[in-house]
Amino acid sequence: MPCFKITVAYDGTGYVGWQRQVNGVSIQGLLEDALRALDGRDVTVKGAGRTDAGVHALGQVAAFTIDRVLPGGALVRALNARLPDAIRVLSADEVPAAFHPRFGAREKTYRYRIWNGEVMSPFERRYAWHLVGALDVPAMQAAARLLEGRHDFTAFQAAGSATATGEREIMRSHVWKSFTTEDTEEEASSRPGLDLCVRRVLGGGELIWFELTGTGFLRRMVRTIVGTLVEIGRGRQRVDWIGRVLASRDRATAGPTAPPEGLFLVRVAYGDALAANP
Repeated sequence: MPCFKITVAYDGTGYVGWQRQVNGVSIQGLLEDALRALDGRDVTVKGAGRTDAGVHALGQVAAFTIDRVLPGGALVRALNARLPDAIRVLSADEVPAAFHPRFGAREKTYRYRIWNGEVMSPFERRYAWHLVGALDVPAMQAAARLLEGRHDFTAFQAAGSATATGEREIMRSHVWKSFTTEDTEEEASSRPGLDLCVRRVLGGGELIWFELTGTGFLRRMVRTIVGTLVEIGRGRQRVDWIGRVLASRDRATAGPTAPPEGLFLVRVAYGDALAANP
């Protein structure tokens, strides 16, 4: 039976998350439904990460075995024909049967998007956290860098979660602005995001990004870090506060949990034998 590694992108709006649930529609469940129709039997799909309800993915990785022998391209087309438009399989490659998308991952990258302005773009409402009032982005950048390295991130874990250890290693933690609505056309053309016409119509605002790459993440860790950085950006806490939160190992000391719609699982990287997904 061939084992396949697939890379999946999805809009998490309206789904209960990656993991199959008793109630509600999940990404894993829909993939398994599509594979059942294709392979004529129940197929278990394992994912690299369990994204929460409303969280999106640009490069989720999953694996499964099937009875049918298909080339990767044919498998991609067959699955996409059976999946809703909000879920797309981007690639499929045959891998060794021992491959596990979660335990074999070397690092994962998450990205969070904040729309900072008076008016929220209707095109961004599903994919960013809307915050009114200026944010001190340099302070958020300085605080984000303090998260790099190996730390105990228990203070950023969802309350009630049980893990063997809260230690994780963060290789890169970075905050930046994509654009402001006061950009010139030349400045805007060199940056990603909405086109200049849409930016000007909105009458002010900027897109702020937070990206985190690490060996692994605790439940709701990224969203809690974002909520904590926003407290610093709003001037409610100083930059060095984030170090005290880390040291406390107490969820009650950290900031609020940011909403799910701004979060994306961007990529999952593996060792030399299995290259990082696109």
